[in-house]
Amino acid sequence: MGKKMFVLIVVLMSISLIGIISVQLYWINNAVESKKEQFKNDVQKSLGRVTERINEKEEQQIENVIQGFLDRQTLADNAQIKNFLFQQIDTTNNRKITYGTTILEENFEIPLDFLDNETIIFKRVSGKKDFFQTSFRKDDDHIFKSADEKRYSFLGRMKKYESFQISEITKDFKSKNPINQRVSNRELNETIKDELRKRNIHLDFKYGVYSNDGLATKLKSGYYTINQKDSYPYPLFYDTNNNPEYILNLEFPAQNKHILSGISNILLLSLFFIFIIVVAFSSSLYQLIKQKKIAQIKTDFINNMTHEFKTPIATINLALDSIRNPKIINDNEKVLRYVNMIREENKRMHTQVENVLRISRLEKNQLDISKETVDIHDIIEHGITHVSLLVNDKRGTIETHFHAITAEISGNEFHLTNVIVNMLENAIKYSITPPKINVYTESTNKFFIVEIKDEGIGMSKSVQKSVFNKFYREQKGNIHDIKGHGLGLAYVKEIVEKHHGTVFVESEKGEGSTFTVKLPLI
Repeated sequence: MGKKMFVLIVVLMSISLIGIISVQLYWINNAVESKKEQFKNDVQKSLGRVTERINEKEEQQIENVIQGFLDRQTLADNAQIKNFLFQQIDTTNNRKITYGTTILEENFEIPLDFLDNETIIFKRVSGKKDFFQTSFRKDDDHIFKSADEKRYSFLGRMKKYESFQISEITKDFKSKNPINQRVSNRELNETIKDELRKRNIHLDFKYGVYSNDGLATKLKSGYYTINQKDSYPYPLFYDTNNNPEYILNLEFPAQNKHILSGISNILLLSLFFIFIIVVAFSSSLYQLIKQKKIAQIKTDFINNMTHEFKTPIATINLALDSIRNPKIINDNEKVLRYVNMIREENKRMHTQVENVLRISRLEKNQLDISKETVDIHDIIEHGITHVSLLVNDKRGTIETHFHAITAEISGNEFHLTNVIVNMLENAIKYSITPPKINVYTESTNKFFIVEIKDEGIGMSKSVQKSVFNKFYREQKGNIHDIKGHGLGLAYVKEIVEKHHGTVFVESEKGEGSTFTVKLPLI
């Protein structure tokens, strides 16, 4: 995959992810706002009913007092009768229509205890309505005589007028009494709670009643202080001009929790899907980057392997050409030297191929690792002997510092020797100056610890994270100043883990590296 195509795919995937998440977040925000609006409407309706109930109760209280007094008082303090008469003559149909009304006004002086024993004048109005309709006809002498009469009468009290009076008395009561005498904290609290419960709002709330001028009253819950942002205001009482006189403010401390709980299932589901999308995107992006790195690493590996094979193949071809030369073919000494050269180069290629196959078998668990009791100090000594020629060739030194009290572990001597050799070779290869390598050992109650410390070029933090990965090399492509295929340390890690141990590296750029292996003791 080309770099441009890779970048294009990542950009398109990122745009799609951002778009999907944006739509989801927009939907979630709309759902929350809709729930808030619904909650607000329910609260406003509840407060409206609270106001209605308290005002109705106030009027009902006055009406009950008046009606109770009227039921007990049979005679009015004074009364008057008014009569009204209206006639209409229809000459076309020979009819006469008469309307008559008699009104009895009885005035009662009623004391009201809740108005500091003030008295009010209440008019009880009763009325009688009469309706007459008379039809006339001419007789033989052309005289009009009554032929048909209809009479209707209605008796009753004028309830609308009495209700009007009660309403006016209530207004007077409101203007004279303080608000805390008109309604109690307990009554207001219970009424609010009841109305909220009817709309499935079971939340703790705080309230406070303020005058139209913003002054607090005694009607409030605890030490309530108004919060204009979070409170729901609603007129509780009106003045004589029908303007809001007292405002009831209601707040819910757990309002947001209640709103979110209403859509919690769909909200969690939506967030879960967003999480799945992000995880899928991240995994896809990670796999893309990983595959790109693997492709690059494989390309580098093939380039390095090709270069490593070029030299022995060329050497073998030259040796064969030399042997075929008539001047040399009869020289046994030269033929033997060329044959040994071919053997060594063939052995070199075989070793490189075997390294690749060995790491492959390790990954597939096809490599047989038989274990026995071994002395790790002996294995380290054997590994040092194996690389001694390389060290001497570079005029370097390897010093051992064996401080471990116990050195016996359960392991495979061949593979553990390769582990030590690979780490020593790595220290030699990455030392620009003559290599100075120190090997330390120590033991704890449970582990044998080997530290191989060099003074080479070291490595950065990012390289340390990948140094044990298969095919990984800090130097890429056809750069062959340091030979290798990136398999040595990967092999070390696999073998150590097969022995239930751990391996890690500590390094600073330009200050060398320290490789540490921890293996369980018997």
